[in-house]
Amino acid sequence: MTRDYLIIGAGPAGVQLAALLDRDGRDFVVLEAGPAPGTFFTTYPRHRQLISINKVYTGHTDPERNLRMDWNSLLTDDPALRFGNYSRRYFPAADDLLRYLADIAAPLAARISYDTAVVRVSRDGDGDFAVEDAHGTVHRARAVVVATGVSRLYVPPIPGAELAERYDTVSVDPADFTNQRVLIIGKGNSAFETADALMETTAVTHVAGPHAVRFAWQTHYVGHLRAVNNNFLDTYQLKSGNAVLDGTVERIEKRADGGYRVEFRYARTHEAIRVLHYDRIILCTGFRFDASIFDDSARPALVINDRFPEQTPAFESVSVPGLFFAGTLTQQRDFKKSTSGFIHGFRYAVRALHRILTQRYERAPWPATALSRDGITDAIIARVNRSSGLWQQFAVLGDVVTVTGSDVRYHEEVPVAYHREGGLGTPAHAFVVTLEYGPDHDTVDPFDITVPRIAENDPLAAHDASYLHPVVRHYRDGVPAGEHHLAENLENEWDLPAVHRMPLEVFVKECLADG
Repeated sequence: MTRDYLIIGAGPAGVQLAALLDRDGRDFVVLEAGPAPGTFFTTYPRHRQLISINKVYTGHTDPERNLRMDWNSLLTDDPALRFGNYSRRYFPAADDLLRYLADIAAPLAARISYDTAVVRVSRDGDGDFAVEDAHGTVHRARAVVVATGVSRLYVPPIPGAELAERYDTVSVDPADFTNQRVLIIGKGNSAFETADALMETTAVTHVAGPHAVRFAWQTHYVGHLRAVNNNFLDTYQLKSGNAVLDGTVERIEKRADGGYRVEFRYARTHEAIRVLHYDRIILCTGFRFDASIFDDSARPALVINDRFPEQTPAFESVSVPGLFFAGTLTQQRDFKKSTSGFIHGFRYAVRALHRILTQRYERAPWPATALSRDGITDAIIARVNRSSGLWQQFAVLGDVVTVTGSDVRYHEEVPVAYHREGGLGTPAHAFVVTLEYGPDHDTVDPFDITVPRIAENDPLAAHDASYLHPVVRHYRDGVPAGEHHLAENLENEWDLPAVHRMPLEVFVKECLADG
């Protein structure tokens, strides 16, 4: 028996896609290595506090707009299955997410095979996939969607790295580190999460890595260091015994007394390698995609230091047709720029993938609403004021209004790159609506009041605005033909003032008249 779709992994992305396929009555199965959905979150984060926000009280009653501040819910029409019903904490516990995922996945129990690890994925001569599980069963499918996340801890090529403890197994009891000198290798959230947890008990903690610390509040990339994990920086800059070391660990050696000798090369001095000594060393060096289950016939090309599978705008492997990816793996498309690595971003990308699969295999068009030409401006403003998908997946997803003669259609949440490659065909006119930050937004200190901001009534300068604002781009016969920036900081107020309506209407009419 050959299934239409086979999903590997029942984490948030796998469950989201399964729910959409199940709603449409599609033929699919999900294989999950763990005993329940969300196995990753049974271990991570190690100190059990999520950094995905859960703002329950927003002052709004519209569930779509409230998803802008709800980073954990999956997309569902059931109001009982909103994450705010499972936790009121702004930074909730990982166990609350596990309870939530269990309830989301419960109606899909007949479609999900738990305790079924995949050991081999291959591709037959006819293009179908053969997926073998640990029980020896071979499942066949036309299309495979990998939603396994970045599950393998990255161990850097440091001589002696095997002597260090690892983020995935190190003790999380601060008492185990009492009065010890500890080196944490890595400068991401897992490193600082660990350092913050140990501050009260260690004698000295050093956090080391070759790259500068980048802050999410400045870059708008939520995978950079979050404020909830950066208390450690105070103890460094206020000379309280801890430090952030900028440079590379060149070698780790075990000392006869049980401690460790570390050769460290500083990045910002001309000093020769310095020898440092520690009682414990912990690797917090990030995760990567585990491609070990693929044989040569189905092995996807990898990019970004082999951390992610390389993907087309349709979230399909560039080297293996019919092999798709969902969830945090899709951040390869917008690496460290938008939100595809996190639930509040990839839940919309999964919905887009579902629509792409429906186009490809079911020959159904992208869902669209018919409009009149005179209704384009109002439809755009209504979506800008309400959409959570454009808000969360800034610059990655866009609404597309296609115009061919009198046929006007509004398509929601289309991957911008997918549209550019002709995913919706080549209409006479297309208007792509996105929310975006300006090109240098990640270089601006948002708390520096000496840095001027683009005025919110200056549309001619809005393209340089560092704040989140709407952009409407016009394509004629698939070719970029113009763009209009609405100079309004949507982070201050979700509704566009009426002053923006007429300039947008003029832009749309001029584009259509010029055609």
